[in-house]
Amino acid sequence: MAVWTVEQLAAFLRFAREDPLLVLWWLVALRGLRRGKAAGLRWVDVDLERRELTIGHQLVHTDEGLILCEPKSAASRRTLALDPETVRLLRRRERAQRRLPGERWSPTGPVFTLGSGAPVQPSYLTHRFHELVAASGLPPVRLHDLRHGAATLALASGTELKVVQGTLGHASIVLTADTDVSVLPQLYHDSAKATARLVLRAVRAANRKIGKERAGT
Repeated sequence: MAVWTVEQLAAFLRFAREDPLLVLWWLVALRGLRRGKAAGLRWVDVDLERRELTIGHQLVHTDEGLILCEPKSAASRRTLALDPETVRLLRRRERAQRRLPGERWSPTGPVFTLGSGAPVQPSYLTHRFHELVAASGLPPVRLHDLRHGAATLALASGTELKVVQGTLGHASIVLTADTDVSVLPQLYHDSAKATARLVLRAVRAANRKIGKERAGT
């Protein structure tokens, strides 16, 4: 398992800033979504006013084709807090989808499409992420490694272990520590903001460095 540093993640997000699936990469990297959960996300699952999204479905590939089904475990069905930057990106994506010619936007429609209105296939996400990583020149990691990295980012930002467990949808906290503590909803929002700030600081630092280098040439 490979995990990027926060600087490497910031470099990737900056590199992929024009990619149509930027918001999806952001959600996987900061909120720890699995690819099937991200692909199965619908607008009705997103509450931008409350800054939350609910993981209630996943898109899976079967012999009968793509099927939207419920997660396998109760822990996987969860509500995630969103930081203001994620909300801004999702609002921008929603506006863009509503303007697409020939596509009738629906609240029950998928958040992530490639313009046809159909949900993006989980296998395509793996393929596209691999393409972007290769083109970026960053150390190779898998899409699923971004989910592992989300836990590292959250812990680095000072998030409680129990909040990390809830955010990632683990049935047990064994991967971090087996402890039983009460978590208030506000902690999840604080965690979302702190994790996003960690990455945004790295992105802004990289932008300043590039700006100075260009000014000196």
